[in-house]
Amino acid sequence: MKILAQSDRALFYWMFNLMAKRDCGWIKWVSKTGDGQLYVVLGALLWWLEPEHGALFLSSGLLAYTLEIPVYLILKRALKRKRPCDCANNFNAHITPSDKFSLPSGHTAAAFLMASLVSAFYPNLLIFAYFWASCIGLSRVLLGVHYPGDIVAGAALGMSIALISLSIF
Repeated sequence: MKILAQSDRALFYWMFNLMAKRDCGWIKWVSKTGDGQLYVVLGALLWWLEPEHGALFLSSGLLAYTLEIPVYLILKRALKRKRPCDCANNFNAHITPSDKFSLPSGHTAAAFLMASLVSAFYPNLLIFAYFWASCIGLSRVLLGVHYPGDIVAGAALGMSIALISLSIF
């Protein structure tokens, strides 16, 4: 575990340093697309405009996020992994994190959950959906608020919860 944690930190610093002295406006924008509002709008639009799968998409999405949020919060509070911006001296993240723990990444969990749902209902959007979710995860590392391992854990959480929701529906 120690070697894994050291590798995770080393990869984080390498990735973060790529953006250390650059304008991160576009990365912040990508990250913001994972804040949650887009999921609500997408679900509502599909429910309203797409008669074949829209209502089922919205229902499975509501169930999935109802399951994901408490699991995510329980894991964060149980694991209590400090964020990279809270572990190093003279280190400033490009954004202020919403809470103090980093594992798992909530933005990444939610994005991969949505990508999994979109892919299940609209398979022709699979590549786009997972690319977008991956960009959200990557943005969280580049902005300095998550380690790469947090992103992997968030992606696994999101996809797992999506599978549970889809199996119920």
